Amino acid sequence: MITAVLIDDDKNLRDGMKGLLARFAPKIKIIGEADSLQSGINAIDKLNPQVVFLDIQLNDGTGFDILEQLAKKNGTIQSNIVFITAHEQYAIKAFRFSALDFLLKPVDPDELLKVVEKIENVLEKTDSYAHIDLLLENIRKKVDNFKRIALSTSDGIHLFEINDIIRCESEDNYTKFFIKNSKPVLISKTLKEYEELLTEHGFERIHQSHLINLAYLKSYIKKDGGYVIMADNSNLPISQRKKERLQEILKTI
Repeated sequence: MITAVLIDDDKNLRDGMKGLLARFAPKIKIIGEADSLQSGINAIDKLNPQVVFLDIQLNDGTGFDILEQLAKKNGTIQSNIVFITAHEQYAIKAFRFSALDFLLKPVDPDELLKVVEKIENVLEKTDSYAHIDLLLENIRKKVDNFKRIALSTSDGIHLFEINDIIRCESEDNYTKFFIKNSKPVLISKTLKEYEELLTEHGFERIHQSHLINLAYLKSYIKKDGGYVIMADNSNLPISQRKKERLQEILKTI
């Protein structure tokens, strides 16, 4: 069994979530509930659950406040956190950069199953939970231009400077990251998901399989159908429909 605490100020929503977990994720055992900032802190502190299902907006604060206070008190968070939210677009962006799971209200059973499967995989590893610190750092600063990204691999969660990412390559439903002074990292998410996150950081999708950091682009070669040479000396093809856009971008650099 996987022990969990459920924190939400709406009893109906807590009951609904318990019903979903009982039906679709019986491995999750709710060992405690809370409906406020302090009761949430007390429940996590006392019960030390493996997972916390945490609503963002509480009557007397936020889920982020709970994590901040626990981090100050204990130095670190030792539970997997799954946020439950109705909107909060900025927060969702922060979750994605921090490799943290979230569920949108009303909770979809299929999404819940995906999250539970990820939790099971994470619990098989030893994690430092540094990605939670990254989330709190981003929420604290309240800026959109995040500097670091957490990547969840088969052996744990790793934090990288976005400026150190040279390129990303699609491998079916996986994405391989090529990072300065680091071994390649394989992530079980599609390239499209990272394109959405990284485009505003100077990344450009030049091909169905390739997303590049323009800061590491060495050469654009027009012959042989067109390709680029990157700082790691990789030669990457450019799709026909991306050539014109890339040429326009290069004029501005």
